[in-house]
Amino acid sequence: MVIPQVLFVTGIGTDVGKSWATGWLAREVAKAGRSIITQKFIQTGNCGRSEDIELHRRIMGIPLQPRDLDFTTAPLILSYPASPHLAAEIDRVSLDWETPMRSLTTLSTEFDHVLVEGAGGALVPLTGDYLTADWVAEHELPAAVVTNGCLGSINLTLLTLESLKVRGVEVALVIYNPYFDKDKTISTDTRRYLRRYIEQNYPGTGWIEMPEQIL
Repeated sequence: MVIPQVLFVTGIGTDVGKSWATGWLAREVAKAGRSIITQKFIQTGNCGRSEDIELHRRIMGIPLQPRDLDFTTAPLILSYPASPHLAAEIDRVSLDWETPMRSLTTLSTEFDHVLVEGAGGALVPLTGDYLTADWVAEHELPAAVVTNGCLGSINLTLLTLESLKVRGVEVALVIYNPYFDKDKTISTDTRRYLRRYIEQNYPGTGWIEMPEQIL
C-alpha cells in the first residue's frame, strides 16, 4: 500500500469511522515495515487526553508512544464535544492553528509516515470563516476521505470531494468503511457508484476498503 509521507484523514461527516480508518491504515502501513504515527489535528470532548489517539494505538496493537505522552500527537484538546470553533468559545481559549503544523513537522522528521486525523468533515469550521479544508489547502497536504454505504453517502462523498477539489487539495485515497452496511441494497449500489465515479472523475485517487472486523 503506497501512501504519501503525510496524509490528512477527513470524512464525509461526523461518526463515519474516521478514527477506526486512521488506526487501521496505520496498522497496515506498519505491517509493510515502515514507521508510522498518527496525529489528531484537534480533539474535542476530552480533557487531558485524546480518546482518538488511544483508539489508534489500540487498533495498531501498540501502547501509547512517547510523542503521545508529551501531546505532540494531540496538541489541541478542548473539553466540549463540538466543532472546534464552538468548543474553543466554550473553553474560552484562542487557538493557534500553527500548533498542529509544528507538531506535524516534528513527527515528520521522526517517522516515515504521519496520518493526521481531522475533526468531523472537511468543512468543519475552525473559526468563523476558516474551515478545516482551508487549513489542509494552506499547508498543501494530500487528503484521504472516509466514506460508507449509508443512505445519503453518495451525496456527502461527492460534496466532500468537490469541496477539496476547488481548494486544490489532492485526494490521495477514498477509504470505504463497511461497518455501516446495514441495508445491503443501498450499500452495494453506493460502493459500486462511488468506485465508478472516482475512477472516471478522480483517476489519480486510490480506493481502498476496510475489513468488516478491525479488532
